Amino acid sequence: MMKEVRISPSCTQSRLVKLDPRQLLDNRCVGFQYMCGSYESECYKVLRTQILLKTGEKGGTTIMITSALPGEGKTLTSINLALSFTEQYNHTVMLVDSDLRQQKVHEYLGYESSKGLADYLLNGTPMTDLIVCPDVEKLTVISGGTTVMASSELLSSPKMKDLVKDLKNHYPESYVLFDVAPVLAVADAQAFAPQVDYIVLVVRAGSTSIADIKKALALLPPEKILGFVLNRAEEPHKMVKEYYTSKKKGGVKGI
Repeated sequence: MMKEVRISPSCTQSRLVKLDPRQLLDNRCVGFQYMCGSYESECYKVLRTQILLKTGEKGGTTIMITSALPGEGKTLTSINLALSFTEQYNHTVMLVDSDLRQQKVHEYLGYESSKGLADYLLNGTPMTDLIVCPDVEKLTVISGGTTVMASSELLSSPKMKDLVKDLKNHYPESYVLFDVAPVLAVADAQAFAPQVDYIVLVVRAGSTSIADIKKALALLPPEKILGFVLNRAEEPHKMVKEYYTSKKKGGVKGI
């Protein structure tokens, strides 16, 4: 039997950072390896699997993750989805913080960063100075640095378009996830949508209205919409919950 080999990116020219598992869990980064097997981490695995199936049929590996309004969980969804991708044997993942007005990815992951996407677009900072390799196998991150208000112009610039193409081929079999500002808050998502293959829209249960979802969808190319992520849904069905928490014979202990 042929042994499976995990593909990992080379980080010889990138900054290495060590993540604190406790801080990750406090920040609800449930896709981290210590949460493997929990109900929450399995939800992201289901999402990852659906994305792999859909993109595998059509091709394309660049995905914009956004929301209709602020506070709906797009950044945590981006992080946890990226972490779930690292468990795949034949894929690497790069997470790019493209919310240039308030970059939060590195804060959730718990490391300091003085350079990010805007520094490359505005000042020509080399990519090797931007890419961070956390101590999670097969994950690379770009987050931090300069914040800008003219973000939609930067995201739609020729330089950004060229960067997306470069990132697509930066590592073998790599998915590139872009965390982008909410659709109805600023023009960033509309401006950036032509650059990516697919779009995932995060909505918050009990908060995001149908009207706002429709408004957001009307501003995005429908052929690129992979689907929705329902964030902060109510407690899962009792039977599902018991499957993950039961200590009885044959059950799965909660973590």
